[in-house]
Amino acid sequence: MYQAAVLTISDKGSQGLREDKSGPAISQFLKENGYEVVYTTIIPDEKEEIMMKFRELAGQDTALIVSTGGTGFSKRDVTPEALQAVCQRMIPGFGEAMRYASSQITDRAWLSRACAGILDNSILIALPGSPKAAVENLEAVIKPLKHGLEILLGIDSDCAVPEHHHE
Repeated sequence: MYQAAVLTISDKGSQGLREDKSGPAISQFLKENGYEVVYTTIIPDEKEEIMMKFRELAGQDTALIVSTGGTGFSKRDVTPEALQAVCQRMIPGFGEAMRYASSQITDRAWLSRACAGILDNSILIALPGSPKAAVENLEAVIKPLKHGLEILLGIDSDCAVPEHHHE
């Protein structure tokens, strides 16, 4: 069972002005998919603060760090920039898969700047702020995510799908 952290990025949420529905929805989805959610918090849309929290959690070897919020077009939406600033390698396929899956529901999915990357032994994923969109996006990558963690953590070294031998 991998440990996960969920960060809600929200100015209003961090001030207690808005109830966080996305963080609990993501936590529930992760638990249902075999992850142990060991940390949740709400922080404001401040790039440096987001970067510090990503680094802190990765430094504690949290396998999966998921954020929700700050992936839109508002001037305060800086989560993708914070994630990209701390990650050593990006996982472009996750952003593509999340946008594609969401686009089957709404054409506004193409406005999402959701993204993912690798920081040390952690995979970071920046999801949209709406509870529905956040869970739908995470659902789009939950299967390859597990295998990605296995490879990153040295549990599995093979990205190829085993071939089925016909007799």
